[in-house]
Amino acid sequence: MNVAPVLAYIGIGSNVADPQAQVQRALHELGDLPATRLVRGSSLYATAPVGLLEQPDFVNAVAKIETTLAPHALLQGLLAIELRHGRVRTVKNGPRTLDLDILLYAALQIHDEGLTIPHPRLHERAFVLAPLLEIEPECEIPGLGRAQRFYEQTAQQGLKKIQR
Repeated sequence: MNVAPVLAYIGIGSNVADPQAQVQRALHELGDLPATRLVRGSSLYATAPVGLLEQPDFVNAVAKIETTLAPHALLQGLLAIELRHGRVRTVKNGPRTLDLDILLYAALQIHDEGLTIPHPRLHERAFVLAPLLEIEPECEIPGLGRAQRFYEQTAQQGLKKIQR
């Protein structure tokens, strides 16, 4: 049985151990996941931390992928990439070598114990919305509407494009 590929968007972030290199490597590694192709990666953006403020600034990007992996299988693949990058989960919202989040998966809405899609804070964070809109200007967030509307509400959060 052939499964039709879907488009998914992955948020990428890092703020330790050469964050720019971590994000760039992760972009390439997404295309190495089984049954997955990297369609496009955004520019890299520098952003201040959210939550725990006493840590280095983050480098963030968004990847557009095409995949036949089911959402939970995709999540397992992302967690494996994080682990290869040395991700250790000790402090909530704390420093990390790599953070990969499924932002959107087609028009799917999921909320279970292990996974929420769309990402629950996607519409509140300029560091996700700016790179997402860069690669998908007409992006719709299932259940919420146009991403552009939310970006306009978060513009004061401040972020800086650092690399195309």
